[in-house]
Amino acid sequence: MRVCDPTCGSGGMLIQCAGHVAGKTGRRLGDALNLSLFGQEKNLGTWSICKMNLLLHGLPDARIEKGDTIRDPKLTQGGELMLFDRVIANPPFSLDQWGAADVKDDRYARFHRGLPPKNMGDYAFVQHMVATLNARGVCGVVMPHGVLFRGGSEGRVRKGLLEDDLFEAIIGLPENLFYGTGIAGCVLILNRAKPAARRGKVLFVHAAECYTSKPNQNVLTRDGIDRIVAAYRAFADEDRFSRVVPLEEIRENDGNLNISRYIDTLEP
Repeated sequence: MRVCDPTCGSGGMLIQCAGHVAGKTGRRLGDALNLSLFGQEKNLGTWSICKMNLLLHGLPDARIEKGDTIRDPKLTQGGELMLFDRVIANPPFSLDQWGAADVKDDRYARFHRGLPPKNMGDYAFVQHMVATLNARGVCGVVMPHGVLFRGGSEGRVRKGLLEDDLFEAIIGLPENLFYGTGIAGCVLILNRAKPAARRGKVLFVHAAECYTSKPNQNVLTRDGIDRIVAAYRAFADEDRFSRVVPLEEIRENDGNLNISRYIDTLEP
């Protein structure tokens, strides 16, 4: 499998992926794995830390490029974007000045569903990630909740992704989970090869209560993580936690993916 993190930071998620595969195959980090890791990082210092981090974890063959993923994607092959089996990322939330003016005539046609606002780069990263999925690729990306309901050009992009039947799951996370921001995030799962039983449907998961509080930070509990994973795998309704929603109902809501529209999130 080829796995990519286009905003890889210090490489933590790539290392977690390698650790997951190693554990599933009875191996350790540093052993030979049937896995290729790729990433790109804009900040020179963080890029250097990422290279060192991967090396220290026994992953010297990972290809980590330095540069701006949106303005100048470096993971290319034969003049085209490289394609991956899995693309994961936690991009900067609602990045201002992300490069809208520089990609109006994008040579890779990543933004054919619409160009996001110049001061809100969330769907620029989502569209880049979707453009780098192969025919059976799956993308998992952490985003602020605003991407679920904001209108304008973001609404048009969201509707385009819905009509292409790419959204597989929307998972709402607790607030104050990520360093540097107290706002709640969500995980978007987009799948180019949804199983037949999942086509034309989106799974919503209300996981905002799956946390424990620690000083200055909330943390997902192990039980909470297991429950989220079980809900995604089951792709079934669970009272006040998960619900499978047909695209017809989402269209009736004008493409709004706000979780509270589809799951009762209010306290009884």
